[in-house]
Amino acid sequence: MKHYEFNGCTYELISNDNCFVFDNIKEYVTDYFKDFDYIFGDFSGDRVRLKGFYDSNHKNVKKYNDIAFLENYKKEYCHFGTKTFLLKKVNKK
Repeated sequence: MKHYEFNGCTYELISNDNCFVFDNIKEYVTDYFKDFDYIFGDFSGDRVRLKGFYDSNHKNVKKYNDIAFLENYKKEYCHFGTKTFLLKKVNKK
């Protein structure tokens, strides 16, 4: 899998519906996402929407940001058939 760096953190692209383009995403991944273990992206129209998720055992995890909730999140908050991607943090500098 490919690795990408955002704000001093390295992420692995673990899921991609042929929509992830680093140069189009990098400006949206701000310091806000540094604490999250995952960054999920979906495209609504021509815009990318990002959401941070934690591993289920993370100290700050809540139901709405637990990675185990991702499939429910897709069903409830994403348009049917939307293109998505998922990045997993592999290390933090």
